[in-house]
Amino acid sequence: MNDEQDDLSLFRKTVQVDRRIHNETVEHVRPKPNFSNSPRRLGVRQQQAEFFFSDTYRAHLPEGPVRYCAEEESSYLLKQLRRGDYEPELFLDLHGLTQAQAKREVAALLSACQKEQVSCCAIMSGHGRGILKENLPHWLVQHPAVRAFHQAPPHHGGQASVLVLVAIPD
Repeated sequence: MNDEQDDLSLFRKTVQVDRRIHNETVEHVRPKPNFSNSPRRLGVRQQQAEFFFSDTYRAHLPEGPVRYCAEEESSYLLKQLRRGDYEPELFLDLHGLTQAQAKREVAALLSACQKEQVSCCAIMSGHGRGILKENLPHWLVQHPAVRAFHQAPPHHGGQASVLVLVAIPD
């Protein structure tokens, strides 16, 4: 044991600390508050939704499955949507919403698509009484970000759903 005590005392002499180490205090930078969801901004978004979608406007849509292609876009987009070549990344279910709520949700979805760089989304209106299903195409035609839309193929909801192609800003 004597050797162990000698080793311990030798170690303590060798590693002797001359001064104490003081903790340095670091002042953390507080993040700036995010005002993106403030009531004022939400009001602006709701006004934009009301601006984009008029209930009185009725687009001239062809008979058959719901479909639309913007003038500057290729009509081949409709064929690609019908075949299911585009896979939707975001989905919106309008079941149980009023028309006003549905308008706001559709505008928010299109805005989210542009913000998140998502080019294809699906909107499910369901069958129900058909009010939202009837109005949805007329609302989508009015939005400047909508490139094209088509009734979804069966594996994405069929007649109760619409696939939408959204223009992604550069």
